[in-house]
This record gives sequence, C-alpha cells and structure tokens, in this order.
Amino acid sequence: MSEEVKPYGSTMGKKEEVEQMFDNISHRYDFLNRLLSAGIDVQWRKKIVKRIQALGAERILDVATGTGDLAIAIAQGNPNASITGFDLSAGMLAKGVEKVKAKGLENQVEMIQGDAENMPFESDSFDVVTVAFGVRNFENLEKGLLELQRVLKPGGKLMILEFSYPEKFPMKQLYTLYFTNILPVIGRTFSKDPRAYTYLPESVKAFPYGEKMLSVLKSLNFTQTKDKKLTFGIATIYEASK
Repeated sequence: MSEEVKPYGSTMGKKEEVEQMFDNISHRYDFLNRLLSAGIDVQWRKKIVKRIQALGAERILDVATGTGDLAIAIAQGNPNASITGFDLSAGMLAKGVEKVKAKGLENQVEMIQGDAENMPFESDSFDVVTVAFGVRNFENLEKGLLELQRVLKPGGKLMILEFSYPEKFPMKQLYTLYFTNILPVIGRTFSKDPRAYTYLPESVKAFPYGEKMLSVLKSLNFTQTKDKKLTFGIATIYEASK
C-alpha cells in the first residue's frame, strides 16, 4: 500500500484535496504540462494509443482523464472506438469538454465526472481501461485498482501511465534536482497554487513504482502484468489483464 500524501494536508480527505487542487490549476494545466515535460508526455501517450490500436478495442474508459489529452489521442487513433473520459475534477473536465468539441469528437468521446473508486458503470463494460498520471492520486490505491478491474471485460486490458523514479546515475540525480527544486518554483509561478507542484514530486516518491506496482497488481489477481520504462525511467507504462 502506498504512503498517503495529500496536496494540502488539511482535515479533508485526500480525494477532496485532489479535487480542489485540480480545480485550482485547471486553467493552466495544459500549458504547464507541456512546459514542465518539454512535450515528452505527448510521446508517452502515443505509445498507449499504438497499443490500443493493436488490440482493436471498441469501448475504452480513460480514468483520471483530466483535460482529455489521452482520451482525445485514443479517439484520433481509433476512429471506430467509443471513449469515455472520467474524472473527479469539474474544472479539468470543463477544459476537456472544450477540447473535445474543438476537435469535433463529441460523438466519439463522452466526458463524465465522478469518483474512480466508485464508478457508475456496469461490471464487465470496457475492453480497455487507461489511467495517465492518475493512480497516484487515488485515496486508496487498491480499492481504485479493484474498481478498474470490475468495469473491465474478462480478458480486458488495464494500461497505466505513471511517473516513476530513475535509478541510474546521472539521471536519478538530475531528476531529483529538477523535481525537488525547479518544478515546484515554475509550477507555483504559473499556477498560483503554492502546493500543487510540491505535491507532485512528493506523491511520485511515495508511489510504489516498478516491481512494487507489479506486485500490487498481481495481489489483486490481475494477470499478464508487465511494465515498460520510458525516458530513462522517468515514467512507466504498466499493463495487466483481467
């Protein structure tokens, strides 16, 4: 089980704090994503899109969809698929809806607000469930993963894209320096939320990445678990089957 790290450390639960944080930064989220990642996150998402293309999935759920980057990329790469974007933050979803309309994808992408640990979907509903940079923010990681498992069809695929920690010199040292000292300053300057981009490195550090994450998936009876490190281990794609 991952250590609980909350954005604001208030008396509210993690879920409420995460919702508040993303509502606060939603107006600058896309700009900061591109700036802080130098656009590398776009390439990471393309790897998931390519994998979904190979599977020929027809019904896809993108949990913690945020402003819809992954949902939109999946739709563009899979024109015959139906995609549901699901997120806790109304502010993030509002931006996502604008982007979906701007791309003319309203008939293919539906955006819904809700709690990833208690979703309104029937069991065995989706061919693929994706989560990009969202499982870190679950209040209860195991409960959230079991809910993702519930809505997957038997044999369906779970694909998680999440930050991880490089373990080799010098990337480990450079990554720690950037995440700890540079990213929070840039994020605070542009987002006007002093905690949002301090919470990010803290939550990444507390997250059970790599083999630990695979062990969590296996303990919940996911099968065919595997991971693929991206960009020297800065991020990882986890894949598992129901």
